[in-house]
Amino acid sequence: MPHIHELIDFVVNAFIVHNGRVLLVDHRKIGQWLAPGGHVELGEDTDEALFREITEETGLTPEDVETVGNPPTLSQDAFESKSLRTPRWVDIHRVNDRHRHVGLNYVLRARTDAVRLAPAEHHEIRWFSLTALGDPTLRTPSAIRFYGREAIRLLS
Repeated sequence: MPHIHELIDFVVNAFIVHNGRVLLVDHRKIGQWLAPGGHVELGEDTDEALFREITEETGLTPEDVETVGNPPTLSQDAFESKSLRTPRWVDIHRVNDRHRHVGLNYVLRARTDAVRLAPAEHHEIRWFSLTALGDPTLRTPSAIRFYGREAIRLLS
């Protein structure tokens, strides 16, 4: 999707864990293994973006995953407040010399390991163990390795 803002955008990343492994996708455009995720689009909140991206990129539905660290639910008030899921980690990273992303990184537990490849976006989709994440030949940013390992440890 095109960037909403010239200098900075918000993105959601889903570190989905099942049986001691984390799900990553081999991203066609970027050429690296990343967590499923993408831009928060104009008009949607972060929960909507998170579950849209998970479903588009993995085939998992909101019923197939459980978010770790959900906030308490707010009751409706005059401002029509809505509780949003809290990311486990928030970072900011450079996309290019003129653009950065604020990454909202969530940890989720999958109820199934049955996932589907999104061939237009990814070469491959795979579950990675702690050992596999440590492979020095794995094409993935160090932050993805870190978050993936921490997500596995958190849910083990």
